[in-house]
Parts: sequence; C-alpha cells; structure tokens
Amino acid sequence: MKKIVLLAFFIGLTACKEKAKSEENLPQETEQEDSVQKFPEALDKVFGAHGGLDTWRNQRTLTYDLPKPELTETHVIDLFSRKDKITSEGYTMGYDGEDVWLLDVDESYKGDPVFYHNLMFYFYAMPFVLADDGINYSTAENLDYEGISYPGIRITYDNGVGTSPKDEYYLHYHPETHQMQWLGYTVTYRSGETSDNIKWIRYNDWMNVNGLTLPKSIIWYDYEGRTIKEEKSLVMFENVRISSEAKNDDFFQKPDEAIIVVKE
Repeated sequence: MKKIVLLAFFIGLTACKEKAKSEENLPQETEQEDSVQKFPEALDKVFGAHGGLDTWRNQRTLTYDLPKPELTETHVIDLFSRKDKITSEGYTMGYDGEDVWLLDVDESYKGDPVFYHNLMFYFYAMPFVLADDGINYSTAENLDYEGISYPGIRITYDNGVGTSPKDEYYLHYHPETHQMQWLGYTVTYRSGETSDNIKWIRYNDWMNVNGLTLPKSIIWYDYEGRTIKEEKSLVMFENVRISSEAKNDDFFQKPDEAIIVVKE
C-alpha cells in the first residue's frame, strides 16, 4: 500500500495538526480488503458447514492413525508449514520443509515417499486445503448419485504450485446442507500431463474434532466417467487429534540415518 502523501504546504500550524490527526485515524479498509482471500460463495458455505475456515486456521498440528492390513501409520502434519512425518513399525518418512526423507532400514516400504508423504493429509483435510494459495475456482457440472444432484466446484492450480500443479479436483456438496459429499480428482504426478480420468471418493462419515467436521472414513468408488458405481475401498482414520500447539522444531527433521528422496 502506497504511503499517504502529505500536502506540501499547510495553512497555519492548526491546519497542519488537524490534517495529521485526520490521516492518522483513517481506517485501513483498502489494505485489509486486499489481504483477505476471496472464495466462491458456495465454497464459503462449505467451509462454514465444516466448522469454518477461521477455526481451521487457528489450529497448528493435526495427528491421526491410518490402519493398514500389515501395520498402522501415524501421520503428523504442521498445518502452517505443511511439514509432515509418518511413523510405523517398519519405516518412517517425512518432509522437513525442504526435502522428503525416508528411514527404512529393512527396505520394507515399496512406494514413492515424494508422492505419498502428504497424500492422505490432502484427502483428509478436505475441504480446508482448498483454501490454499495458488488455487483457481470455477463451477463444475453437478454429480448425480442415488437421486441427489450434488453441485460442484472445480479446482485448478497455478503453475509451480505443489508437486503436481496439473492435478484437478472437483468438490461436490449437498445442495441443502453444503456439507462436502464427493471429491473427484485427477493424478498427473508421474506423467506431468493433464488427465481426464477423474477418480471419485465419497465423504459421508464425519465426526467433530475441536469444532471442525472431519472425516472418520472415506470411500473410493468404481466409476465410469461421472457415473458412480460400486464401493471399491474404505480408508479409516483413527485417534484423530488437532491442536493449536506446534511440535518442537526438530520433530520433522531428517534423522541422521535417513536418506533424502528425490522425485522418481
């Protein structure tokens, strides 16, 4: 914001004092308005249906357990810096703000840590992660399922945002409650090319955590285009905690024994 330029000449000392007092008390509406993010009205209502964006932004650390057939992972995310850490009996991985690292002495982890380390966080933290910087919004075609037509918001990213800026998301919400019901998404991580293959996740199992409506579980469905078919796989989230307290600075740091992972 440009500084207010005072008049070069004043008529008397009294006029000078009145002018300074007047300018000092000017409300900073322009500066405040410029700093506030603008979202589509429908997305604002979705945020409100899940506890509100202000409530989310007052939190600092999110933790949850992700049970799998062979082990359970504990995911910890700093909601400000987006540093993260996943621990399990077989391996530990994380992001320290600069690098993705992996500690896997027995070489039991077979995936790609660069792709996976924050993958489940973004699915779990819907719809609030759709308030991040560098996002573009437009109206999406309604999604029809079991007699209900769910309005949608299409989300795209600016170039250079995240690991896969060409990914697209489609948030669909209940027309009456504005609660999130479906998420469609494309995957472009390895190809780097845009895709029209939209995968679908259903969000219909919620719980209240510190005033926020967050998923207890999410379900991937089989699909043909925008036609939703049978349930495919269920992911549960257990021992969910969210706190305004931050972890210690060294919590997310790479252990000495860990390796830095580069994108495959």
